[in-house]
Amino acid sequence: MHITDLNSAGGIGANSYFIEIGPFRVLVDAGMHPKGTGRESLPRFDALEGASLDLIILTHCHLDHLGGLPVVAREHPDAEIWMSRESAVLAPRMMRNSVRVMCRQREEANIPEYPLFTDGEVKALEHRFTGLPNGRTHQLHLHGEALDVEFFHAGHVPGAISVLLRYKKESIMLSGDILFTDQHILPGAVPGNPGNVNTLVLETTRGGTSRAPGQSRGEEIERLVETISSTISHGGSVLLPVFALGRMQEILSILHENLQRGNIPECTVYTSGLGMDLANYFDHLSRKNSPLKFRKRILKEMGVRRLPRDIIPGRSPAGPAIYVASSGMMVANTPSYRLAAAMIGESANSICFVGYCDPDAFGHKILTAEPGESVLFENLDFIAPCKARIERFDLSSHADREELLDYAISMNPGTVVLSHGDPEARAWFEDEIYASVLPSKVIDPEPLTRIQC
Repeated sequence: MHITDLNSAGGIGANSYFIEIGPFRVLVDAGMHPKGTGRESLPRFDALEGASLDLIILTHCHLDHLGGLPVVAREHPDAEIWMSRESAVLAPRMMRNSVRVMCRQREEANIPEYPLFTDGEVKALEHRFTGLPNGRTHQLHLHGEALDVEFFHAGHVPGAISVLLRYKKESIMLSGDILFTDQHILPGAVPGNPGNVNTLVLETTRGGTSRAPGQSRGEEIERLVETISSTISHGGSVLLPVFALGRMQEILSILHENLQRGNIPECTVYTSGLGMDLANYFDHLSRKNSPLKFRKRILKEMGVRRLPRDIIPGRSPAGPAIYVASSGMMVANTPSYRLAAAMIGESANSICFVGYCDPDAFGHKILTAEPGESVLFENLDFIAPCKARIERFDLSSHADREELLDYAISMNPGTVVLSHGDPEARAWFEDEIYASVLPSKVIDPEPLTRIQC
């Protein structure tokens, strides 16, 4: 059995693993690096060296796992494409949004090769999707041989899965992005009991940080609600930068519950864009045989309005109000970026980060700004002093590192392959696994290097 990391940059980004198990050639995920442009943002699909893929598996619908799927599917027209039932519904909508974003970037940033795929290709690709239930063994047949494939609910976002591949005596488990703690709209991961596996590919996103005492998810939600309540009570407004898939709906659910209970003073809630559209998809999936729990009626009950169009730098929008806006890391020209430029200069306002923020992302500049420090919004040609209250809340959709270590120990793999984390995070896992009861070999793979497991 061999595995190759096709993300040439390593770390978190264009996630894609090429797995050779018996006679089968399997690709797990085909992401797009959010900080890359053009084909440089994609995994190195050319490193497949002419290999014809038999199967492509999607673990979930975030851009860094999904964004390059139409490209690699075009290059491998005979490969089957498997995913969870929820992802089969959500993936086309996420890819169509990528087409629109790339078309805009083509004009704004002069990237002539965009879009890398079209709406028509997305529509045609849907017919190749096979949405499969979790917890059952599915088989892929090739030349009289069979590959066993099983999906496990991963808890990260709706539709997210861990993947187990078995061929005769060989087996590999890919954790995918995983969360064991229950969210408001989604239960935590169900890792199952696959028995000992030869190889575990383990995400390491949070390996560089340990959750501080008193920072359980419930306590962090309480602290968030208190911050929102205090800000609204004093006449200010709150900006919550969020990812459109999963995090926006989770935050809306938390707001609905606490507005209903009177824990947050009555105020207007604003949001818009892809996250609002996905609320309809989530409502549909919640009515099916899915662990997802979300109803779009809560938007009506909260009186949610669409974001105002006239967001002007330096001019705080109408309030007191709560603005739930993408993107979670404040990518330039997104609603959260523009709202931050409008709100950051007012001391009555609060900007509350509720998820992961890449150190190179613009949002990290806001997170680390000192009170009164000037912040440059380059794309708006605007500078503002940081007067708003800036807070970070640990509501990550990735498991804590101690939980992931316990998960690895429970699998008792012969080899652990580290993935989806920066060097510091991977180093922590390598040290801790070698110090644990596990007799496993640990591999931190070099990108584009074929590794035998």
